[in-house]
Amino acid sequence: MQQQTIETLRRALQQNALPFSEQEPLAAHTTFQIGGPAVFWCTPKDAAQLRRTLALCRANGARVYLLGNGSNTLFADEGYDGAVVDLRGLNFGPTAQAQPDGSTCLTAGAGLTLGRLCAAAQQQGLAGLAFACGIPGTLGGAVYMNAGAYGGEMKDVLESVTFLDSDLAERTLPAAELALGYRTSLFEQHPDWCILSATVRLQPGDSAAILAEMQDYLQRRKDKQPLEWPSAGSTFKRPQGAFAGKLIEDCGLRGFAVGGAQISEKHCGFVINRGGATCADVVRLTDQVKAIVLQKTGYTLEREIRVVK
Repeated sequence: MQQQTIETLRRALQQNALPFSEQEPLAAHTTFQIGGPAVFWCTPKDAAQLRRTLALCRANGARVYLLGNGSNTLFADEGYDGAVVDLRGLNFGPTAQAQPDGSTCLTAGAGLTLGRLCAAAQQQGLAGLAFACGIPGTLGGAVYMNAGAYGGEMKDVLESVTFLDSDLAERTLPAAELALGYRTSLFEQHPDWCILSATVRLQPGDSAAILAEMQDYLQRRKDKQPLEWPSAGSTFKRPQGAFAGKLIEDCGLRGFAVGGAQISEKHCGFVINRGGATCADVVRLTDQVKAIVLQKTGYTLEREIRVVK
């Protein structure tokens, strides 16, 4: 960003009493613990502050990146030459509304973590969301990529999403119109849209049984995934007819490393930060893994993590 743009945007944010900081290290806000500083780090506390922040960034020609819990994001070592907007302040809810068919709709802010939403559902005896209890992202991030695990995905329970569109107008669309597919949604096609909240439809269930299911999923994650190391979760999307981790393991790449980035020895589907890993390390590692897997198996792997430069 040009210095004049920085100074103009700084004044505008200050005059509107919008919360922000400058040169914020992004490694502190991602589960990979990688990334240089953002020129601006904006932390709106509600939809009104968010809309004003985005409007000012646009008016001043600043690039914007919308961030949830940072659990699927790899920022460049140089940082982000623009404004990173932290959506975790939009963490209201969930609020419950009983439906005529016996189901219940829960609505929550995009910044609420999936863990908190799952816990609230379990406490209210609402079934259908247990699969998501160990996913480390926010509700907004989960909608954006149609997150899933253990045979479930967000499109199974998603009812509707409220968001700001390209004109910063508030809109709501039903799940059927969101092009929800494997780790993708309509929001990926419209990166300037900003999710505000989402509603899920859940079915009546037994709280104790739901809790047992959640505990089983969490234990399975602990047993099989390298949760003790910084990572961005599953590094590659599942290729049609195969599993990324199995392909990587079969190619003899368990423990393969570039710099501080390494294929986990516990689960080959994960790239971990063994300490001091850079974005460049992760990109080189994943590029080499993709090339080796393609050469040896014929399968083309696609990164699930988002590399932001």
